[in-house]
Amino acid sequence: MTQLLIQTSAPDYTAWKAAFDAEAENIAAASLNTLQIWKGDGNAVLVLFEVADRKNAQAWLDKQAAFGRGYRAEFLETA
Repeated sequence: MTQLLIQTSAPDYTAWKAAFDAEAENIAAASLNTLQIWKGDGNAVLVLFEVADRKNAQAWLDKQAAFGRGYRAEFLETA
C-alpha cells in the first residue's frame, strides 16, 4: 500500500482546516483518501493519505506547489 505524508505550517489551524476541507473533492479526484491529520509542535500539521494512484497524487502535489502551498511531501510504502 502506498501512502503520502505531507507536512505544512498552519499558524491558524482553523483557517487551514477549512481550506483543506474545501479541497476534499480535489483530494478525492487525486486518488487520495485522508487517513489521519495531526497537529504537531508549534504550527506544524501533518496529513497522512492512502494513495490509490501515485501519478494522480503527484499531479495534485504539483498543483499545490504551483499555488504556493508549502507542503513537504513523502510517498511511503508499507514495509
